[in-house]
Amino acid sequence: MNMTNPQISLLLTALLLIASSGSAPAAVEDAGTKDRAYSVSVMARLADPVLTSLADNQLKKNLPPLNPKRDAFAPLEALGRLLAGMAPWLELGPGTDEEGKLRERFIRLAVKGIGNAVEPGGPDAMNFSKGGQPLVDAAFLAEALLRAPNQLWGNLGERERANLVASLKSSRAIKPGMNNWLLFSATVEAALWKFTGECETAPIEFAIQKHLEWYKGDGAYGDGPQWHWDYYNSYVIQPMLLDVLRVCEEKKHPLAKNYPLIQERAKRYAGVQERMISPEGTFPVIGRSSCYRLGAFQTLAAMSLSHQLPKDVNPAAVRSGLTAVLRRIFEAPGTFDSKGWLRPGACGYQPSIVEGYISTGSLYLTSCGLLALGLPPGDPYWSGAGMPWTQKRIWAGTDIPGDHAIKN
Repeated sequence: MNMTNPQISLLLTALLLIASSGSAPAAVEDAGTKDRAYSVSVMARLADPVLTSLADNQLKKNLPPLNPKRDAFAPLEALGRLLAGMAPWLELGPGTDEEGKLRERFIRLAVKGIGNAVEPGGPDAMNFSKGGQPLVDAAFLAEALLRAPNQLWGNLGERERANLVASLKSSRAIKPGMNNWLLFSATVEAALWKFTGECETAPIEFAIQKHLEWYKGDGAYGDGPQWHWDYYNSYVIQPMLLDVLRVCEEKKHPLAKNYPLIQERAKRYAGVQERMISPEGTFPVIGRSSCYRLGAFQTLAAMSLSHQLPKDVNPAAVRSGLTAVLRRIFEAPGTFDSKGWLRPGACGYQPSIVEGYISTGSLYLTSCGLLALGLPPGDPYWSGAGMPWTQKRIWAGTDIPGDHAIKN
């Protein structure tokens, strides 16, 4: 189904009205439906300028500059990071309802955009090998493919697949640092392994080995040998460990024996993340890359998506908490510019929070906090009645069990 920009604008308006109305029609009266509609509207708002521009071979032209030194990297950052978070939702496929029609449009734009991004000599051909940064976002694009194998990889033509494989392989020229970057090489190889049957296994084996060594306890890893007070356990480390080991399990590689352990640690980290959502829908903004916004909760969203939350954490409570955070972030004035592109900040426009490696494209990692949109509307995450999350219950005086560390 082809939809014009005015049609999309009307659909987004309808979704926003459903999500924000205090007197919604009976069919959308429940909290879960309203929360999902709001989340879909945010995802669509993030995706529209990126994917529409790229499908028209206009992303390099339209992407707002933020840091001239990062211009060569920004387009692949925007594409890889946006799709890494969007992929599980796209993987649900087209549908006949309004959300399904919206998904259909974005699947078409994403597939067209990937083809343009890897077309040699094309107007929006992206940099996968020059400088260090392209390895990072080749990995996020690879992760998107792993998360939507049918709707992204499956809808690419033979030429586009060949170009994409060549582009991913070209990122091998970049040597990762001894920190979370090891997982970027591992994720690229995992995607090549899954979709071509061939890869270099050494980067996968080394990345898993070193992160097992860098585990600090109670569900958290160091970023290299050192512990950092930031959200890189959620931006990169835990989600990529899970995605890479899932491929190892599929391929029956000996490393798959570590998968249950990695899942248990991620489950604990997700439980801690749920406890970091304040009663007001805020969370501590600490450490570098704070302008990745909702991406700070990628691990919590990933464990919700895979039904791997701790047994004492209710999925509907997670949804309620994350939706509260989502509203605090995306209703802050200045978050988007006049053309709909993200601007830097943790809550609104806050340029002073930006590090030197950030571009406008970097900001789209925020979509990774929306992974749970990959669960269908009937899943308990979305269909359960709205309920208070842990900190809201505690600070309302509810008597709840204490929190405890894990031993492994």
